[in-house]
Amino acid sequence: MIAGRWGWWEAWAYAILSIASFAISRALAARRHPDLIAERAQHMQQENIKPWDKRLAVWLMLGGILVLLVAGLDAPFGWSFAFGWPVKLLALVVILAGCALSSYALIENRFFTSTVRIQTERGHRVVSSGPYRWVRHPGYAGRLLAYLATPLLLDAPWAFIPTLLVVALTIVRTALEDRTLQEEPDGYRDYARQVHYRLLLGVW
Repeated sequence: MIAGRWGWWEAWAYAILSIASFAISRALAARRHPDLIAERAQHMQQENIKPWDKRLAVWLMLGGILVLLVAGLDAPFGWSFAFGWPVKLLALVVILAGCALSSYALIENRFFTSTVRIQTERGHRVVSSGPYRWVRHPGYAGRLLAYLATPLLLDAPWAFIPTLLVVALTIVRTALEDRTLQEEPDGYRDYARQVHYRLLLGVW
């Protein structure tokens, strides 16, 4: 652990929640859509990944790592102040909600991959059930909730700097992905007319 604090319960809670969310969502997705796990395992080998997403995916991964790195360094060096229990508990609830939303999107959507591409060989079609009834990109919405609450749980206000970078990149990626879907899969424009918001209800 980079912070050097084995008694840091907030970090343990974050790690356990993240690992559990990842493991449970993949197990449920594999049970419902066995071909999705195989697709995700070889996503970087696909030839029709959108060129802009190859760069964005890398930057988002690095941004996510940077959020945790800054939070981990903040703890031993004491760069900032600690938040109170109410804030931390609220942050933990928001992270849980974010993980649940993104996991729900993964389980519901057979075409939920790590990179943006039209999966013609898998019969790519519009998914409008589950969380896709509320917003068009619930996976991204859930991740943003979790990212925004992470600095609060880990007592790391400085981690908001890379977090805001991740938020900005995710918004750009959402806009580009939504434009791609508007242009290529049949039925997406009709779906977009029914579900108006991309990430946040009532806003965008």
